[in-house]
Amino acid sequence: MDWEATEEIRYNGGCLIITPQVPDLFSIARSLLFQLSAETAHEVTLEALSAAARLRLLPALAPAVPKAPVEVMGLTFDNPVGLAAGLDKNGSCIDGLAGLGFGFVEIGTITPRPQPGNPKPRLFRIPEAKAIVNRMGFNNQGVEALVANVKAARFKGVLGINIGKNFDTPVENAVDDYLICMQKVYEYASYITVNISSPNTPGLRDLQYGESLRQLLARLKQEQTVLAEQYGRYVPLAVKIAPDMDSEQLAGVAECLLQEKMDAVIATNTTLSREGVENYANGDEAGGLSGAPLTERSTEVIGELYSLLGDAVPIIGVGGIGCGADAKAKLDAGAKLVQIYSGFIYAGPKLITDCVEAIKA
Repeated sequence: MDWEATEEIRYNGGCLIITPQVPDLFSIARSLLFQLSAETAHEVTLEALSAAARLRLLPALAPAVPKAPVEVMGLTFDNPVGLAAGLDKNGSCIDGLAGLGFGFVEIGTITPRPQPGNPKPRLFRIPEAKAIVNRMGFNNQGVEALVANVKAARFKGVLGINIGKNFDTPVENAVDDYLICMQKVYEYASYITVNISSPNTPGLRDLQYGESLRQLLARLKQEQTVLAEQYGRYVPLAVKIAPDMDSEQLAGVAECLLQEKMDAVIATNTTLSREGVENYANGDEAGGLSGAPLTERSTEVIGELYSLLGDAVPIIGVGGIGCGADAKAKLDAGAKLVQIYSGFIYAGPKLITDCVEAIKA
């Protein structure tokens, strides 16, 4: 352990009060988990949260989150702070994560077939910068396993399902993988996110541009119409984009989102930039960088997108949210909702409450 109990001494009405101050439960847990490899700690955390949910312990362990309902994409969210995709790729910990107070939970990225992802190690902390580098490579158990987990979960709130393509599916055939996943998860999702921005699947980011993007989104919107009629329910489609675009590229994406009448855009995924972590251990690891170094760039992208989209396509802001002020800045830039991931790893469940309170203020 790298902490010690301390005492707070204060006066109240002339009385001397000595209050033992000990770290909160999350601080203790984080101290232990950070002694493990990042991926092992990730797996242990999901197992522990799942167990706590089964035992109905989460209400006693998680900070209270104030109600702050908001309607976006035709859906009502308990609060505007969600969990970003990537933490629970297979939907194995939906109840545990939802029990922490998130206004919505996004699971995935899922692919049609199971795949192991990239060789380990592939997940790296940079604590000095409150950052994470990952090159996971869409490791997941396949869409059938995710659907089984969703069906077993008790959670009745807003659930996003993030879909992608298998690594060995040629980029020119990527739409087939997205359609397979979309057809499988449509019945169970509150909304579906089309992930075309992970830097860890070769060629995937090429789908963000020009005619490739237009054709992909047009085909998915056609399928959305078919599935909405089949299930008697309209499930919104969101697109998750990268932060590594210039203004001209962002304008092209915005034009396509408007043309194809997409329901939302998630800005942003991880970055290939290493600005802010150049001098730290793990800063030169290959993969996508997330966390505090991404805060400013993600908010800039949101602002640019909002200037192009207005309220026609809602923006979900994600990237470097480590405190309530970061979440508020994303909404001030034009986002309607926010998601957290790396900040949650470093700050714990209290970050959810801090973000909701800052947004409500």
